[in-house]
Amino acid sequence: MNKIRKGDQVVVLSGRDKGRKGAVLQVLADGRVVIESINRVKKHQKPNPQANRQGGIVEKEMPLAASKVAIWNPSAKKGDRVGIKTLADGKRVRFFKSNGEQLDV
Repeated sequence: MNKIRKGDQVVVLSGRDKGRKGAVLQVLADGRVVIESINRVKKHQKPNPQANRQGGIVEKEMPLAASKVAIWNPSAKKGDRVGIKTLADGKRVRFFKSNGEQLDV
């Protein structure tokens, strides 16, 4: 079970975007995450008429290491670490380490 999932609100812990928040758009298999409007770069892109893609300089989000982000805890108003515990019925849920509050319902 991944501690960070698509759709989670996260805050960046280090780098040029430190302190900025955004939603996770994609979680890659190698442990990196793509976050909306975070780690944006300008990419020089060739046109591809078959894919109906224009050429030029495009801005896009690049992946960021999952260790550089923390899930946003709205009750504590800060980034928080996440743990995984098993409930009595056998279901595994994520919880915030600071206050024990569950993320998954």
